Amino acid sequence: MSSTSSSYALHFTLIFLLMAKGSFGTVLTLVNRCDYTVWPGILSNAGSSGLDTTGFQLPPRATRSFQAQPGWSGRFWGRTGCSFDPTTGIGRCETGDCGSNQIQCNGAGATPPATLAEFTIGSGTQDFYDVSLVDGYNLPMIIQPVGGSGACGSTGCVTDVNRMCPNELRAGDGQGCKSACEAFGNPEYCCRGAYGSPNTCRPSVYSEMFKNACPRSYSYAFDDATSTFTCSGADYTITFCPSLTSQKSSRDSSSTTAGNWLPPPAGDDSDSGPQDDLTSWLPNFVIGGSSDLALQSSSAALVLCVGAISLSLLTFLQL
Repeated sequence: MSSTSSSYALHFTLIFLLMAKGSFGTVLTLVNRCDYTVWPGILSNAGSSGLDTTGFQLPPRATRSFQAQPGWSGRFWGRTGCSFDPTTGIGRCETGDCGSNQIQCNGAGATPPATLAEFTIGSGTQDFYDVSLVDGYNLPMIIQPVGGSGACGSTGCVTDVNRMCPNELRAGDGQGCKSACEAFGNPEYCCRGAYGSPNTCRPSVYSEMFKNACPRSYSYAFDDATSTFTCSGADYTITFCPSLTSQKSSRDSSSTTAGNWLPPPAGDDSDSGPQDDLTSWLPNFVIGGSSDLALQSSSAALVLCVGAISLSLLTFLQL
């Protein structure tokens, strides 16, 4: 077989792989490393096709994956302290509640304060993603790209901001920390009216507190330069409570100080952070539990299909 034929075979195989990846969309996997149950909420932006659900229960150490089609945009957040009647399904959450009185948020967003993971999945272009504290904070969260090309940095907030939250921003019994906009409503904090541009809306002492605690997260509306991240062709893992130091309840009276961003070490199997040994998009289909069986089946079928096509192509080129 000539080197030219081998080059063609490799070229077509890569094309088939990229086409197959695109047809399945982007895999978004939520991981709960908190020592308590989290009820994630999902809000798809207008014009985006919805994911499989708008809200669900995620016990400690559980995972759940979703397929986001090209062009999808929306946000994830974690609701905490939820209680839902097992018969009627009616209930509410202490933080991040979406006001639907159900596990499903049904198109409603999070009631502040809530830590947000925001995505815009590209359609033949790069993805944009960020972790935002613009609506306040209720629990630690990070986003980690899996595979992909480009900058593809990890981002998020690993610090327990609830423990350092000023009294004037404290929500409830300390389960959340409000933004200054939510707490006071002043235009200069909310970047509204005369303060509605990057030139007039500047960081406040309160947004600086969030920024110092979580340097890669959005701290106010125009905090784009250090808070928006891009990647192409990646899947993403969204992890609640990525570090052991953030898992204790905010009711714990022990003190803590803000630390700089520190991504979980690669290959660490401890509870200190999410698994970081996902080096390609295919293995991401199988990191979840039984709730991800559909994605696992899709992955297996994809691998078999691409393998058969590649083998047929190689055989043809040898003739």
